[in-house]
Amino acid sequence: MASRSTRDKTLIEITVVGKDREGVVAEITNSIFRHGGNIEQINQKVVHGLFGMHLEASFRNTIKLQKIHSELRDLSTKLQMEIKAHVEEPSRKKNVALLVSKEPHCLSSILTALRKKEIDSNISVIIGSENTLKGIADELSIPFRSVSYESGSANAESEILEAVENYNIDLIVLARYMRILTPNFVWRYPNRIINIHPSLLPAFPGAYAYVQAFERGAKIVGCTAHFVTEELDQGPIICQEAFKVMEDDTLETIRKKGQQLEAATLLEAVKLFLENRLDVYWTKVHTLSKS
Repeated sequence: MASRSTRDKTLIEITVVGKDREGVVAEITNSIFRHGGNIEQINQKVVHGLFGMHLEASFRNTIKLQKIHSELRDLSTKLQMEIKAHVEEPSRKKNVALLVSKEPHCLSSILTALRKKEIDSNISVIIGSENTLKGIADELSIPFRSVSYESGSANAESEILEAVENYNIDLIVLARYMRILTPNFVWRYPNRIINIHPSLLPAFPGAYAYVQAFERGAKIVGCTAHFVTEELDQGPIICQEAFKVMEDDTLETIRKKGQQLEAATLLEAVKLFLENRLDVYWTKVHTLSKS
């Protein structure tokens, strides 16, 4: 999860991304230890020469965040890698970025919940792979940023990363965002990107889940809200819902029922995150009771 503060300790999330090289883990962990921190979690991997690390450190004593940020910036320059630290401030609302394409049902569900005060957050920006849903953002005076993939995924993701950083985003929600995010993007926001997938994972991965379910004669169809990892549709599962397929159901009725369920299930996952009720241990999500 993102870093969080409690009465007896502060948790800081650090992500490191860059060209693989020796000594990175030692440099970062030694920096944490020098500031009196303890390593709570650490995950690292290398894919095609790209190194990614996610680390959570706890501090029980009063810490000087500016000094830690300064030292990490120095390490970033020294190691020639991107190093970010995220600290959640309990006194402020979480900032959320919604990524969308054409389908409005998930976006509308979240925005309706916001208006009804069913969720407590700032929808700081809506980012679209096209302009289809810009009107919805304009109606609510929410900044909308259109990102083109014509010049490739790397450039598009750079634009999204810039926006996410500018708005100090705590949570990224893929509200039927029909683009695959690369490890270079995902590693920067471990367990802070939530996606909704139109099937009961791990079955029927990919974009045509309802078609597969219909063609295979599935008797139960559902959807899955999960955290995004570099492995497509394989991230830790937050919540799932399903409905029975009736004999007279068509592909279109299955899709319509599924979209309604997607909107509700994604909203539930977002609520749980915003209420700090999700903890991830390895590949499993644990839902905490309300405090």
